[in-house]
Amino acid sequence: MDQLDIALLKLLQEDGRMTVSELSKRLSLSRPSISERILRLQEKGVIQGISAKVSPAAVGRNTIVFIQVSELKISYHEFEQKIAKDLDIIECHRMTGRIDYMLKAAVGGMNELNQLVERLMPFCSLNTSVVLTSPVANRLILPQEK
Repeated sequence: MDQLDIALLKLLQEDGRMTVSELSKRLSLSRPSISERILRLQEKGVIQGISAKVSPAAVGRNTIVFIQVSELKISYHEFEQKIAKDLDIIECHRMTGRIDYMLKAAVGGMNELNQLVERLMPFCSLNTSVVLTSPVANRLILPQEK
């Protein structure tokens, strides 16, 4: 990746709806060149998709919670299948160390959090932490400088 690719990634992460024409103007490249770079970054798996960032609170999910999962009572595969079907879980990460999984959930409030915990309790031990604020969220992801 060169500096133009990095600049392109930055612009697309800041505004995924930016048109090829606008990108072309901002980067002083032709539209075909921008399109080719975007396609190449997609083919390499650098750009995995373009999507909207949705505010959980704006869609009634005012409570964000992280859940540490340990001591699974079912297989990893079975647990992952159950988690994949639960729409309150917005991220699931298998971990090293004493915690098996770290889940991120978005729920409407404490009642919904309680329901989620009750759904998960038969399968594992849980430790929940409610997010108070997120001073760093959705940071741009760019290659590390060497």
